[in-house]
Amino acid sequence: QVQLVESGGGLVQAGGSLRLSCAASGIIFAMNTMGWFRQTPGKQRDLVATITRGGNTNYADSVKGRFTISRDNTKSTVYLEMNSLKPEDTAVYYCNARSALGDRWGQGTQVTVSS
Repeated sequence: QVQLVESGGGLVQAGGSLRLSCAASGIIFAMNTMGWFRQTPGKQRDLVATITRGGNTNYADSVKGRFTISRDNTKSTVYLEMNSLKPEDTAVYYCNARSALGDRWGQGTQVTVSS
């Protein structure tokens, strides 16, 4: 059974930092491109950042220079370090695992940035 379990969300003031974690099980973690997406009510789920099996990263323009994605294959965990948070970063953040077998999603973790 595939499980992606996010943690680390919460309430933070603008300018603050949070670190999200996503622990994976039931997949060959090292074979997956891992990513973080976010969604606000009534809107589509948008890409935040991805990291390939080889460690190549990609970021949404809105988070470049503020967010950092990383992975630890020994722990089957992907991280999202979020700095200089803005109110517009408020959303539910979802972990994604993508492989030739398709996409897997976590249940999401709420991030709220107060102004």
